[in-house]
Parts: sequence; C-alpha cells; structure tokens
Amino acid sequence: MKLDTFTKAYIEAIIFTECHCDNPELDGKTFEDFSDDAKQKIIADCEKFQSENDLTDYPSKNAGHDFWLTRNHHGCGFWENDFGNEEQCKKLTESAHKFGEQYVYCGDNGKVYL
Repeated sequence: MKLDTFTKAYIEAIIFTECHCDNPELDGKTFEDFSDDAKQKIIADCEKFQSENDLTDYPSKNAGHDFWLTRNHHGCGFWENDFGNEEQCKKLTESAHKFGEQYVYCGDNGKVYL
C-alpha cells in the first residue's frame, strides 16, 4: 500500500497519541495491526482533507500530524500557526473539526478499529 507523506504523518500521529499511551490493549500496535476498514477510512479522510484545503506552504508531514491532532482536540495542531498565516490556520482548524473526532480501539481479534 503506497501512502503519501501527509497520510503517513497522520498515521504516525495516531500511533503516537493512541498506541504509546496508558492503554495496554493498544500498546505497541502499528499500522499493520489496523483493520482493513480502518486503513481505508484513514486514507479516505486524508485524501478528502487534502483535496478540500489549501495546504500551500504547510509541510505535508506537519499537516498530516496536525490534522489528527486538531480533529481530536489534542491541544495542539493547525491553530498554533507554525507554518501558515493566521487565516489559513483558522480555515484548516475549522475544516479538521468538521471531520469530527475519532476513537481508536482494539477489537477482540487484536485488530485496531476507528
């Protein structure tokens, strides 16, 4: 499966925030442990976000991380205005919030679901 830089960064952010935490059932999980449905949802959301937003001058790796962090209200993300102008960051934050929060959990089969 070929993933773009944005999507890879988004996945890194999921794993960092959800799979390296105090949740023993997710500890050590990788993208390979995600269900096919979860993988498809991740890819679709990343493609849609990128197609709907102007990410000019916003590095893809940072944008992918910030999409996950912002949509889930992790206390950092686009609104920090590290790369874009204030108006761009406001629009990206609003767009990420429209995608809604996602929750990660481990199924009985050991696969990771959203």
